[in-house]
Amino acid sequence: MVMWVFGYGSLIWKAGFEYDDRLVGFIKGYRRVFYQGSTDHRGTPEYPGRTVTLEPAEGEVCHLEVREKQYDKKAYLDFFTEPMAANPAISGVMVYIASPDKKLNKNYLGPASLEEIAKQIIHAEGPSGPNRDYLFQLEKALLELGCKDTHVIDLANEVRRILSESS
Repeated sequence: MVMWVFGYGSLIWKAGFEYDDRLVGFIKGYRRVFYQGSTDHRGTPEYPGRTVTLEPAEGEVCHLEVREKQYDKKAYLDFFTEPMAANPAISGVMVYIASPDKKLNKNYLGPASLEEIAKQIIHAEGPSGPNRDYLFQLEKALLELGCKDTHVIDLANEVRRILSESS
């Protein structure tokens, strides 16, 4: 049985499982956002970290590469490897998305200002390490794949700005 699972966060640089093949590409109609709380990897229940999830966004393209138990919605989406392609390279790839419904997802943090998200990321740390490492590793991995995600880049730059002002 062949199953394609695409991740948009830590799976890009740290799969945590063996796989036969890897494709770089994107899905349409979603954007990556730091709205999901992490109380088990990049934060604690007292001070949750922030990790990425996807949210619908018309006209957006999200590059993908979720072992994530906190991501409660499963979607099967079309995956593209070429920007101008009319047909997907693969149909029905499985991707996990965190529900914004607090009744279904107690760790959903939702939108906040860039500065607020940056400050939370700076201070959060969990068993997998500092939350800022997750952000910086994601930024680096995306850039290495040729993906310029402005939300991730802007957030990483804001974290750097705040850290430089406090040192």
